[in-house]
Amino acid sequence: MQYGICQLSVVPIRNNPDDSAEMISQLLYGEHFKVLESRKKWSRIRVAYDAYEGWVSNYQILLISEEDYQKVEGGAPRMASDIISHMCTSDGMLVPILMGSVVSFSEQLGHTFEGNTIDAQQHKSELVNTSLLYLNAPYQWGGKTPFGIDCSGLTQMVYKINGHNLKRDAEQQSQQGEPLSFIEESEPGDLAFFDNNEGIIDHVGIILKDNYIIHAHGQVRIDRLDHTGIFNTQEKLYTHKLRVIKKII
Repeated sequence: MQYGICQLSVVPIRNNPDDSAEMISQLLYGEHFKVLESRKKWSRIRVAYDAYEGWVSNYQILLISEEDYQKVEGGAPRMASDIISHMCTSDGMLVPILMGSVVSFSEQLGHTFEGNTIDAQQHKSELVNTSLLYLNAPYQWGGKTPFGIDCSGLTQMVYKINGHNLKRDAEQQSQQGEPLSFIEESEPGDLAFFDNNEGIIDHVGIILKDNYIIHAHGQVRIDRLDHTGIFNTQEKLYTHKLRVIKKII
């Protein structure tokens, strides 16, 4: 078994070993993984944080020893909390890193980080504050950053930055936590899930106070939420049909 870590700002994870293949997720700086299959130019990996699998370019990852992998795995994650900050390499170059990047192992990579970090589990109320930092980020399928993010990437990153675990996809996230019967039972930071015409959960957002929701749809935006679903006041229509509300923490 081989092991690796992301030493670049952000690296695409694709569903097939090809540069033109669909991006299904991303690695941010400092995220570690197991290598399940290795080819000349591509490796199939399993991300340690959420067990998500996909293909990454061998030119964009750094292999590490099993001992170093276990050190990363066993340590308390320390994450960059600014929307964008910088890592300084041993040769004096700056590497931009994004909110939610893991900087715990940076010294072992020969890098120096002096930005703001979060290294402890935050109160549930901080989920909303973190989510607002992504406001107006463009929607990008498979994205996890303020420069492109999808609906489940938004919820996962907001929870991750605050020290709480969520799976990668909306359908996977919907299997976590405790279901609530009514919107009135929810608190800011709870998750609302929505399904398509086939009954498949394909969208998720973070509930705000006063029956609002923040979610990624075209861009990260705030819309109205009621028992029917998400109501877009600009378009004067419901864009998503409510399936279930979950209290994760």
